[in-house]
Amino acid sequence: MIGHLIPVWILLPMVGVLGLFAGRLVNICVLRFPEDSGVGAGGDEGHSRFHRWRLEFLGSLQSSRRQLGMLLLPWSVCRKCSAPPSTLEKIPVVGWFASGRRCSKCNAKVSPAFTVIELITAAIFVALYWCEIPTGSTARLIDSSLAGQEGVRGPEMLTGMWSASVWLHLRYLLHMIMICGLIAATEIDRRLRIIPDGTTIPIMLFAVVASFACAQLFIVPIWFQDSSTVKILQPMMPEFLQPLFVPWDPGTFIQSWPHLHGLLVSLAGAVAGAGSVYVVRQIGFFVLKEEAMGDGDVVLMGMIGSVIGWQPVLAVFMFAPMLAIVFAIVSWIVTRDNMIPYGPFLSGAAVILLLSWPATWPLAKRFFDMGPVLLLLGVLMVLLMTVSLQFVQVIKRIFGIGPREEPGYGDGGWSSADHLSYYNGERPDEQTCDWSKDQWPGSRAGRGLKPYNDWLNGN
Repeated sequence: MIGHLIPVWILLPMVGVLGLFAGRLVNICVLRFPEDSGVGAGGDEGHSRFHRWRLEFLGSLQSSRRQLGMLLLPWSVCRKCSAPPSTLEKIPVVGWFASGRRCSKCNAKVSPAFTVIELITAAIFVALYWCEIPTGSTARLIDSSLAGQEGVRGPEMLTGMWSASVWLHLRYLLHMIMICGLIAATEIDRRLRIIPDGTTIPIMLFAVVASFACAQLFIVPIWFQDSSTVKILQPMMPEFLQPLFVPWDPGTFIQSWPHLHGLLVSLAGAVAGAGSVYVVRQIGFFVLKEEAMGDGDVVLMGMIGSVIGWQPVLAVFMFAPMLAIVFAIVSWIVTRDNMIPYGPFLSGAAVILLLSWPATWPLAKRFFDMGPVLLLLGVLMVLLMTVSLQFVQVIKRIFGIGPREEPGYGDGGWSSADHLSYYNGERPDEQTCDWSKDQWPGSRAGRGLKPYNDWLNGN
């Protein structure tokens, strides 16, 4: 039984208030992180791919560290005067309404986006707490939305020094940290089409460390399979694959090596989440000759996987396109824009999966029950995706549909103005602080500086 000293009608509003202040922190991230979203250390084409990845990873760590440091800088709710907020304005939602939705310093209107993000964060905090944490004096472990029908298997398996209720709350806290990162990444990606490293990498690293230290923050174990399904499929497999199709119960491994198991769950989730998006990204670039997904989406899925594990993050990867397709159709009909950020749909699918776990997970679990067959299905899906994209490209060529052109780039080549701008940047004016010196006019004209120089000389 899980008993609570605080009544539910008091407990849930307290969680909501915590969510409001967490939403205020998310707002600060949304304002600050895009100011430093560059790549910290680029790769050198002369080095190996591993070396370039290493440099990119170190650069991302530096970028996320700088972005987290920016949270300590003064901030403002008014983007016009950037004045520090008053004591009243520091209160989420209430401060916005009490101040008349205007800045207390310059009287400019304050965007309602602050309040919307705070309310969304609070709503998810309350909804997920209601789902994941059994409440009331008669609550049972099985009442948690993440408890499987096949029995307890997550934080409920190992009580250790604390009760299962404490472990459930620690897992909930980890999920809420992920939710805050997802909301910040979604809002920034929606507005600017970027996902700063500060919204993903620190949470991913924290999830790996917390999963190892606590050992009981996982939702599903590192491996599970339906024994009857495996026995049926074993004779159908090639002889060299049959040794893989053996019933295996992870319970003994979890009991014997709980911290190692927690670490493996988080690491496998990060690899599966980032790897799934990376593979699709590479296939899209190889076939379509354009970027299908950004690097930010890869890291975002890695962060989600480090928190919820590799099986749930693959379920998120399968659910996200369903959300994206509907939105893409509506967006194309309304705005004729077929380019949409994909990060918000990955984030939305992760939240929906956690909130609707009893309904959605059984559908995805059927695939993971097949055990080693899942690996073969993954390879087959990658091949089918490649062939399908190639087929689409052939159809487009038959109907004379050319590649998509980026706006403002014409036929993809550089215009004369582009050449002049680049040349001017590569060859700065050697007449700095001495612009009145006589010089052959063609030298400045070749860099696009002649009209400016003529104006300086009064010509």
